[in-house]
Amino acid sequence: MSTLAVALTGNPNTGKSTIFNELTGARQKIGNWPGVTVDKKVGYTRYKDRAISVVDLPGTYSINARSPEEKIVIDFLMHNKLDLVVDVVDSSNIERNLFLTVQLLEKGIPLLIDLNMQDEAKKRGMKVDAKRIEEIIGMPVVETVGRDSKSREKLLDVFTTTVMERYHITDTIQEHIDNVEALQKSGMPEYMVEEKVIAARYALIDRIMEQAVRFEHVGATQSEKIDSVLANGVLALPIFLVMMYAVFQITFEWIGQPIADALDEFIGGTFTDTVAELLTSWEVADWMQSLILDGVIAGVGGVLTFVPLIFILFFCLSFLDGTGYMARVAFIMDPIMRRVGLTGKGVMPLMMGFGCAVPAIMGARALDSEKDRMTSILVTPFLTCGAKLPIMALFAAMFFPDNAANVVFLMYVIGVVMAIVAAKLLGGTMFKDKGSTFLLELPPYRIPAMKTVLLETWDKGKGYLVKAGTIIFAMSVLIWFLSSYNMDGPAEEMSESFLASMGSAISHLFVLHGFATWESGAAVLSGILAKETVVSTMGILYGIDGEVSTEAEDAVETAEIMLGSSMGTAFTTLSAFAFMIFSQLYTPCATALGTIKKEAGGWKWMGFSALYMFGIAWLVSLVVYQVGRLLGF
Repeated sequence: MSTLAVALTGNPNTGKSTIFNELTGARQKIGNWPGVTVDKKVGYTRYKDRAISVVDLPGTYSINARSPEEKIVIDFLMHNKLDLVVDVVDSSNIERNLFLTVQLLEKGIPLLIDLNMQDEAKKRGMKVDAKRIEEIIGMPVVETVGRDSKSREKLLDVFTTTVMERYHITDTIQEHIDNVEALQKSGMPEYMVEEKVIAARYALIDRIMEQAVRFEHVGATQSEKIDSVLANGVLALPIFLVMMYAVFQITFEWIGQPIADALDEFIGGTFTDTVAELLTSWEVADWMQSLILDGVIAGVGGVLTFVPLIFILFFCLSFLDGTGYMARVAFIMDPIMRRVGLTGKGVMPLMMGFGCAVPAIMGARALDSEKDRMTSILVTPFLTCGAKLPIMALFAAMFFPDNAANVVFLMYVIGVVMAIVAAKLLGGTMFKDKGSTFLLELPPYRIPAMKTVLLETWDKGKGYLVKAGTIIFAMSVLIWFLSSYNMDGPAEEMSESFLASMGSAISHLFVLHGFATWESGAAVLSGILAKETVVSTMGILYGIDGEVSTEAEDAVETAEIMLGSSMGTAFTTLSAFAFMIFSQLYTPCATALGTIKKEAGGWKWMGFSALYMFGIAWLVSLVVYQVGRLLGF
């Protein structure tokens, strides 16, 4: 017996993904649709010895083929042989959801209509007559509650027993289709045709609502009562900031960071020592030991320590999204984000960027338009992530001891300002013709399905490991080679290595910036591997290896050590400030670059991001240094 091919379609926030997760569980494959960064989810299940393949199509409000999601949905449904196309409808918001249903019927696509969220409809005092809708449309209708195991069984039973060839649209639907076709052939201007077609669709929806939906007055719903506080015009923004503070505390202080520290201690201590002993006992060549210990384990191990942070951050955000709160955040922040050139949904990737650019870049996939996605991906690395903070803290403690906190705060401000400026420039140039729309339904508040939250967390976290890990592995090997060898073979000192030579070459770019030393050039190069290595690289190159901490909280102690070295005389106050600005703004780390390549869809955008950020950092730090000199600093 052949596999039953099923596709799920519907508006965002209809419970479609919950149904998909309930049907397929962990038997899912997550990838990207060809040419775009939108998730492609395919899952598998069995029911009564029948194999079933389920595709979760992107949520969309229409199929006008104006956004990547709309193009994916209509192309897939029109060009693939499917046994069932399931249109998941939010029963509590049925009028808005039926717009997509009508469009699909106009395309001649047979549908199984799933009236989901029946529990929410009842809470709103709505009674939806599924049999009457079936009579009006002519397509099979089933009622479900997405998270209910009984609904899962009901759907699987319907999937395996429904034969779509037995169903045909009614005269009412055919009359509507004929009317739409007549309008499209009328010769009227396109905008007038579109207006009349939309009016005709809503006229049909009104007929369905009048005959199949009844309303009872039940007073304010629970969601409306919660919104009176959480979405209150005065309290909404402070509550959001408190929520985000809690998420970052959970991720980077209370839970995530302790786990990350323990993992870092294990990898850098027990694991590395064990591997070193094994390699020595096996009499492995010195260069291979160095490659494995100093290159692969040090480089890839540094990425693995971020894994707990990534997973916990994604878990918190997926949980909040499942409650319905994140939709309110987008709504609240939209007026502010519009001034930046993004929509309200763009606030979340930017907020995550203060923790780590990698999950922030990956989080941009949740944005609706290509313009918003690409703009967010390309400006987020300007923000001060946790890896940049040790650089800022160290230089501020060394050269601005009386105003260290203010200088570090200024770096945060500079990062935010540059992100805003870049968003404006990109939105007005490269993505000028790619319109940004903001259509949002506010789902009811609910306790999220933990199964869905955990699956989403795993999908995103696994993507980080696979996408970032491969790039960082290659970069780790490359940096190890450059720092360990020269033209004559193994370098006795790092100052004689390829990395030192390259640092010397790149230092010529900073002759007018005040930090044209090969040590600075090498530190800049190592920072492309990982920003936190800038501090440790300078410690090694200035001859104080083993005493340098890359932790921001140890900045004062580290600064005192470094001031006593030649580094204390290599920089002036002004050149140190210029170096801080350059480090704040220049090329993202290798992990972030690898994530940009994957999320933006190719090497082109990865290269563009690396070069345009380097150019902006070079220009801004140059202006700061030269203007400072003119002013006598």
